[in-house]
Amino acid sequence: MTPRERFGRPLRLAMLGGGPGSWIGGIHRTAAELDNAWRVVAGVFSGDPSRSRAAGAALGVDPARAYGDVDALIAAERGRDDGVEAVAIMTPNDSHYAYARAALDAGLDVIADKPVARTLAEALDLCARTHAAGRVFAVTHGYSAYPMTRYARRLVRDGAIGAPRFVQVEYIQGGMAVRIEDDPDAKRNRWVVDPTRTGPSLVMDAIGCHAQHLVCSIAGARVARVLADLTPLMAGRTLGDHASALIELDNGARGTYTATQAAAGAENEIRVGVFGEKGHVQWSQRESTYLRFARQNEPLQVIGRGDRFLPPEIVALGRTPRGHPEGLREAFANIYREAADAVVARELGDAPPDSEYPRIEDGAHTMAFVDACLASHRARRWVDVAATPAS
Repeated sequence: MTPRERFGRPLRLAMLGGGPGSWIGGIHRTAAELDNAWRVVAGVFSGDPSRSRAAGAALGVDPARAYGDVDALIAAERGRDDGVEAVAIMTPNDSHYAYARAALDAGLDVIADKPVARTLAEALDLCARTHAAGRVFAVTHGYSAYPMTRYARRLVRDGAIGAPRFVQVEYIQGGMAVRIEDDPDAKRNRWVVDPTRTGPSLVMDAIGCHAQHLVCSIAGARVARVLADLTPLMAGRTLGDHASALIELDNGARGTYTATQAAAGAENEIRVGVFGEKGHVQWSQRESTYLRFARQNEPLQVIGRGDRFLPPEIVALGRTPRGHPEGLREAFANIYREAADAVVARELGDAPPDSEYPRIEDGAHTMAFVDACLASHRARRWVDVAATPAS
């Protein structure tokens, strides 16, 4: 029997956020339940208590478990024999730290959207609390959980391209190429341009952190220092909608990093490449089921998700045969499944599984990276990225 078969049931999950009209809430909820690893049984689905209760009812949650605030959820669920075992956080950025801290202090595991906190100090505090409580803390960097980005990571780790020398990563969007600050119809999302709520850099807290984590995940390294330009592209905007940087990884590789939400006409252009002594790997979300792998003086290989020669643990990250596209929901589901496996192993007293889901330590490194980019932009020079705990 597998550990989850021995455990005998899905884990009980509470959603924080993700209520009416939330696209990301639907991704989290369906991803969590896709492999029957979790069941959403409670939540605080809106900052408005009445909307939260209405949203819970619409999602089929017991009305008594659709709470008005997080403190009420934790207090009530702690008193139930069938209380929740973890929370999934998808609220505005300024609440991530407080909600994660409250959950950890209550003995709950955490699955959180990025950024995990608003400051490096807060992220480091969450690292310490996670370890002190013996909890699982997963971060939903979904792009690093596609089968082909995981296989790219495997190829680099196993030396297939030799030691990395150069990396490239970019995440280009167009949603902020207009001034939503002035759009009365955009009131619901106005918080993203409020630095007290979104964080010190609009683009880095929204999408740039994904780009940084993706390239670090595949290269098997962290960013050691940066030379960054964070000048906004939209006239009159004070909060950064663009970030470009030269980066140096702690394995010696150099590279380029670009993220913007102000590229008119762009959708979700995510591309990453790692180039080594003997070859390279390249991946694009537009063709997410394929990985390009080339070695010096050898033909280019286009490897598809589900190819029979792939390692079984890579094949297991997909759910349909080769040629049937899969996407971000399934990648999120891989993180949820791996987090569940880690929780179940702990509860059964088993050794922790060898999982690659992003952890709170990855979230802390992201905050250190953002701080270094901001400092570099202000000083117009290379800045070292602060050391953070290893995952």
